[in-house]
Amino acid sequence: MQTELFQDKILILDGGMGTVLQQRGLPPGGQPELLNLTQPELLESIHREYIEAGSRVIYANTFGANGLKLAKTGHSVEEIITAAVTIAKRAAADTGARVALDVGPLGELLEPMGTLPFERAYELFQAMVQAGSRAGADLIAIETMTDLYETKAALLAAKENTGLPVLVTMSFEASGRTFTGCTVASMARALEGLGADAIGLNCSLGPDLLTPLLKELCANTRLPVIAKPNAGLPDPVHGHYNMGPEAFVQAILPCVEMGVSIVGGCCGTTPEYIRQLSAALEDREPGNRNYRAAGFVCTPSAPAILDGVRVIGERINPTGKKRFQQALLEDDLDYILDMAVQQEDAGADILDVNVGYPGVDEAAMLPRVVKKLQSAISLPLQLDSSNPDALEAGLRVYNGKAAVNSVNGEQAVLDRILPIVKKYGASVVGLTLDKDGIPQTAEGRVAIARRILDAALSYGIPKEDVWIDCLTLTVSAQQEQAAETLKAVQTVRETLGLQVVLGVSNISFGLPNRALITQNFLIQAMHAGLTLPIINPNQKEMMDAVAAFRVLSGEDRECRAYVARFAGETPAVQPTAAPGAPTLDDAIIRGLKAEAGKLARRALSNESELALVEGHLIPALDKVGEEYEAGRLFLPQLLSAAQAAQAVFEVIRDSIANSGGAPMKKGKLIVATVQGDIHDIGKNIVKTVLENYGYDVLDLGRDAPPEDIVRAVTEQDVGLVGLSALMTTTLPAMVETVRLLRKLPKPPVTFVGGAVVTPEFAQRMGADYYAKDARQSVEIARKVLG
Repeated sequence: MQTELFQDKILILDGGMGTVLQQRGLPPGGQPELLNLTQPELLESIHREYIEAGSRVIYANTFGANGLKLAKTGHSVEEIITAAVTIAKRAAADTGARVALDVGPLGELLEPMGTLPFERAYELFQAMVQAGSRAGADLIAIETMTDLYETKAALLAAKENTGLPVLVTMSFEASGRTFTGCTVASMARALEGLGADAIGLNCSLGPDLLTPLLKELCANTRLPVIAKPNAGLPDPVHGHYNMGPEAFVQAILPCVEMGVSIVGGCCGTTPEYIRQLSAALEDREPGNRNYRAAGFVCTPSAPAILDGVRVIGERINPTGKKRFQQALLEDDLDYILDMAVQQEDAGADILDVNVGYPGVDEAAMLPRVVKKLQSAISLPLQLDSSNPDALEAGLRVYNGKAAVNSVNGEQAVLDRILPIVKKYGASVVGLTLDKDGIPQTAEGRVAIARRILDAALSYGIPKEDVWIDCLTLTVSAQQEQAAETLKAVQTVRETLGLQVVLGVSNISFGLPNRALITQNFLIQAMHAGLTLPIINPNQKEMMDAVAAFRVLSGEDRECRAYVARFAGETPAVQPTAAPGAPTLDDAIIRGLKAEAGKLARRALSNESELALVEGHLIPALDKVGEEYEAGRLFLPQLLSAAQAAQAVFEVIRDSIANSGGAPMKKGKLIVATVQGDIHDIGKNIVKTVLENYGYDVLDLGRDAPPEDIVRAVTEQDVGLVGLSALMTTTLPAMVETVRLLRKLPKPPVTFVGGAVVTPEFAQRMGADYYAKDARQSVEIARKVLG
């Protein structure tokens, strides 16, 4: 099926289903999936129009057919999806067109940003793909995703429960990141590693604005690349998109020239767009691609391209660390998180994570630690374990592309671990030892490195994902081995062309002034070709050596990082306390929920509740908001800081209650998603942040009728109302709500926001303010409520 699917030089997908349905009478906010039961002829006719226009793949009407969105409809996932696929298959009969099960986002944020567990998201997607496969879908199209973690859940569900090809597209903003901060490179490397058959971008932007993002995507994947853009940008007044069929096609042609080979349309496009697109591309071939074959690990917001020296922090490891061992036995994950935060602040690029210790269930502990770390830090992780069950559990919940430190030259070990590495698209560290131990010569270690590389390639793991640890032995016992290690490093790097790992500090074990020996060896090893030193980044002399090497090797262009390090320049969000002693402000900024609560309780011994709010909590949240506004922090960090602030507020509320005082509230406001709109992620984020600034927020939920909002304002005597809309079709409901609120004897101040709302439209409808994000919502609340 996969070969047949991609045999066309350029594969034409369909266009917007929702756009055509709205043109034909779908009411604002109506669930299109229910039309599979009530108006099958209408859907079949639209599918036929797209096929006649040139679509070789049509998407079944199943975008929102998940258990969460169908919960209150009285219909099951199986029922809706079976009907949808049947309709599409009927339209495609005898045409050669393929039918894709269309899988959209669930509509709720996954942990740690939200409350939906990764495992529950997987189950919801599992139900969809199983139903689609049983109904006869030819492939699966996962689309319009903004959260890489949710995308992973959907892709795993598709790959593990069906044998169908899977297309995956995510929605990016013009900034080059998704709503949740995911980069194009992180998306590409993670999804290719997880087994997607083709990846790309859809929705949010027109083809002109997607062009530079598609170029970046083509440089980061070997897979077929998909472009399914909107028809430009929508006008919020009437919902029409600003790019007609001819302009749309002309804007897609440069995308094809840079290597895009699967094209279609999203919001605003119709069969006429596909007809002109198909005609224009009939005799064209996609251009040549320039894939960047470099080592790579990442989290969604922090890609780490291995094109220079990258420091792996070694401190999350119980070996020789009694306090760490105690933390594991006592389930003190906050201590482990503190170790991670210290290393991130010290400049580590990747964190090694080892939780193996007697008495610890490693297979249960590792995924919990991975989730905990990802709740507050953005660095990629290297999972350090020889336990296959622990590795599988940790990699499964990891968000991004991880590394695995787990194999050696023994064939049994390679056969046990490499399939897991391949399944989850990780990089793998191979130790140059086997059943006979560590070879005494560089040649012996290089031979094992070749064996590991060959085994990895045989399992389909790309060469750039193979890292080799040439092993560091202490010179106090085997002095001659330092030279052999350095020789092995140079050969592996220059001859095999692989990334090289070393646990550098082992070199000085048993000697006085260990730091001097370790630093000197680190410098020699980097000049020999070491790219991934495992060191303690909190040892200044080690990080100084790395900084100097990056200058001399040319990696640090114009010596900028070196000057910043030694001339007193610091990153924008930098904790002010020494390692191991964060301040309350630091804990809030970094999203350290438990630490923030503990420090707040301690601070109350000599500061008042109000002083805590005004002197620490609000300034810290303001700092995070400023960094978010400037594009240096992203949604996960914003929400993590809000959760830490919530812990502080709970401490403050308890203190006030115990002293008999009145609750601290700055003022009351209402937030709601307008009638007809069932999307409330943005509204929920605004609510969370406002509450953590101390405001009393009454949430009227989604699909809120204007009359209900007006009644709540009157009954609750509310002076500020925030309204959200994601779809252009629900903007009339927003306009009507604002109109009714303005007619009240005591009208509240209104602010509006959402993906389709603009400042100009906000002014035109009579709203008092436009808020593009949670940060601006806070500023509006301050102006109105104080």
